Amino acid sequence: MEFISAALILGFISSFHCIGMCGPIAFSLGIDATNKFKFHTQNITYQFGRITTYTFMGLMFGIIGRGLNILVYQKYISITAGILLILMVLLPGKTSEIGNQMKFLNRFMIKLKIFLSKYIQRKDYFSRYTTGILNGLLPCGPVYVALTASIAAGNILNSALFMTFYGIGTLPFMFAAVVAGNLMSIKLRNKLNKIYPYMIILMGIIFIFRGLELGIPFLSPSSNALQLNAIKDCCTH
Repeated sequence: MEFISAALILGFISSFHCIGMCGPIAFSLGIDATNKFKFHTQNITYQFGRITTYTFMGLMFGIIGRGLNILVYQKYISITAGILLILMVLLPGKTSEIGNQMKFLNRFMIKLKIFLSKYIQRKDYFSRYTTGILNGLLPCGPVYVALTASIAAGNILNSALFMTFYGIGTLPFMFAAVVAGNLMSIKLRNKLNKIYPYMIILMGIIFIFRGLELGIPFLSPSSNALQLNAIKDCCTH
């Protein structure tokens, strides 16, 4: 399915941003490094906590998408997602200001950080999983864009799967971030963050092309091809 590959690529690209923004949480996890098996299993438990949150949010957005005529609005959703990706890079200050003006979001963030501080240094598996769940709730531009794109996946299940595979796409770098810990230099993190905007813009352009339905196979399929795929998906579920 095309939406799975798109989700994986978007997740992989987003992981560059994740290392810069959410990396400090991964670096400060209270995981015992003396026991290698426990270290890696707790690391993956934390990662699955994040993916659980992404999947649940995808499910919720899929329910929203079901209330729309998705075949009619799918191309507009794709174009909107692409524009949001590009604006997130070109106008980072503006997107931050919008979030700061939402008082209810600020109150939620304060409570979320309090819960994070309680679990982040605990060393049991439940705390690792809970930390991952809470981390997935932190405001994140790429996640919001992925959620917007997930609505265009076709149905509720596909929307949830889109966000699941988005989370899996972030897994390699975020798993490595916990392993690397403070061994990853600030210089290296800065280099990764410099590459990230260009890759996000490229993904934004791809989403826009997909919504334009120019009849280019894989990149910008026609509306008839998209509708046929959607019908096939509906018949298989």
